[in-house]
Amino acid sequence: MTTDTGAAAAPRSSNPSSPYCQRWSAGRHSWRHVSEGGFDASQFDVRPIPEALARSIVAKHHYAGTLPATRLSWGLLTRDDRLVDDSTPLSDGLGLVGVACLSVPMSASVLSNVFPRLEPFAESLELGRLVLTDPVPANAESWFLTRVWRQAAAAGLRGIVSFADPLPRQRVITRTLPNGTASDVVETVSPGHVGSCYQGAGAIACGRSTARTLIYLPRHGTVLSERTLSKIRLQESGSAAAERNLVTLGATPRRTSQDPRTWLRSALDDVGAIRLRHPGNFRYAWPIGTRRERRRSTIALPSTPNPKADTHRLPVPLAAPSRSASS
Repeated sequence: MTTDTGAAAAPRSSNPSSPYCQRWSAGRHSWRHVSEGGFDASQFDVRPIPEALARSIVAKHHYAGTLPATRLSWGLLTRDDRLVDDSTPLSDGLGLVGVACLSVPMSASVLSNVFPRLEPFAESLELGRLVLTDPVPANAESWFLTRVWRQAAAAGLRGIVSFADPLPRQRVITRTLPNGTASDVVETVSPGHVGSCYQGAGAIACGRSTARTLIYLPRHGTVLSERTLSKIRLQESGSAAAERNLVTLGATPRRTSQDPRTWLRSALDDVGAIRLRHPGNFRYAWPIGTRRERRRSTIALPSTPNPKADTHRLPVPLAAPSRSASS
């Protein structure tokens, strides 16, 4: 088995002064160096877009491929024909080359722990997805987010929370070599990140989220959420789709009479799931609005130094399963 980064090599360090900016295309990351230049603000615009349009960009380009429950979405639009192709969605005749989605976390405490004086979901939301496509020039992130926050504040929001996951993601793919033989290749989907673009956009670092144990699929570079597993165990709404996803990943289909809990244990073995201890994602916060509007946007958590990729990025998880996560 060989290893392939799937994109240009990632920089060793990533911080507000880093010369690298991350981009996405077809689920793979790449890097833009600030020395390339090319960002012309007059060629871009930021506008609200329908959730379905934002979802199409995330599904096509972001490694997660999914959009969390979203309240508001904005698009980075360009009139620069060099940045669009036949597959680029259009909005009002402009090419859609980036999205920022403000989402609803599973628990209100995700927001209220940071902004206790703001009403969760009404005055505070989570930045659930930020995707800029390749080849958007470097230095576009802060420009984009500054304008998103301005429009979000006009919509009544006063606080934004976001998280950066330092866990690298890899997947195993099979490629046909020039001699006609097949070979498994470990491809880096995401190198893990510590929130460099958030730092550059003026976010306040607020430590980490709660440490937790993940159900991780090394061959696919994905995490199965506890909520998804619970749906299967309890046969709640959405369980059928969750089971189909596991079958697609390699699990044996569940028999009609088979107990869901018993099946889930064997299904996790089938897909090579492992238990992986995660120390928590890095948490960031933005109070937004005018100085007067931000008076209630008090951040309850202590601020912490900005993490750096060369000291805070997690080790790459195992490329092949070594133990079961079904117990």
